[in-house]
Amino acid sequence: MAGLPAAKLVGQTVESVEAQGKHLLMRLDSGQVLHSHMKMNGSWHVYRDGERWRKPAAQARLVLIAGERVAVCFNAPVVELLQTRAEAAHPALRNLGPDVLAQPIDVDEIRRRARASPRGTPLGELLLDQRVAAGLGNIWRCEALFVEGHSPWTPVSALSDDQLDALYHTGSRLMGAQRTGRPDLRRWVYDRAGRPCRRCGALIQARRERTELARTAYWCPQCQPEPA
Repeated sequence: MAGLPAAKLVGQTVESVEAQGKHLLMRLDSGQVLHSHMKMNGSWHVYRDGERWRKPAAQARLVLIAGERVAVCFNAPVVELLQTRAEAAHPALRNLGPDVLAQPIDVDEIRRRARASPRGTPLGELLLDQRVAAGLGNIWRCEALFVEGHSPWTPVSALSDDQLDALYHTGSRLMGAQRTGRPDLRRWVYDRAGRPCRRCGALIQARRERTELARTAYWCPQCQPEPA
């Protein structure tokens, strides 16, 4: 595999696996770290030895075999082996905020980082900033903003500390519920542009943001009024 000395993994033991947003860090007994980033399409699957894979083998970036278990990394844009102490200097890892799915969520540190952002930063942009909190993507930032009743365009300075904490707690809760596969978890606004709000009946709005990520924000203009 180009860019990854996969043969160096043979015989090593995975001591721990840690998620930081969409970054997955497998810590090895050599002190090295196997780093993968899922972005939009990557995923890790774990199979029993001999079990049929759910994706084509051509999409596998890395295969780890340990006893009767096989871990396969599909379609991840980033798979790399970091040398000891390289993690602290890695440009994509060194500034990551606390993971929103780590329990208990570190709202004190998240709030500190959020308050260090420019006062006019829109909440929709803030929630996607992985330097503030790692893990929230477009779906759950839109849903969290709806549940808490804030427009994506509201500046961070307009929220009290309690409101800011609640916003990240809600994002964490919604993401966690989605991971458990709850059948009753339905989306309020994401990807529902032009359809009636499930709460008030107003038509859901969508707007593509003029940021580097250029994500589309979804919101209810009645339940989430824009700032004056």
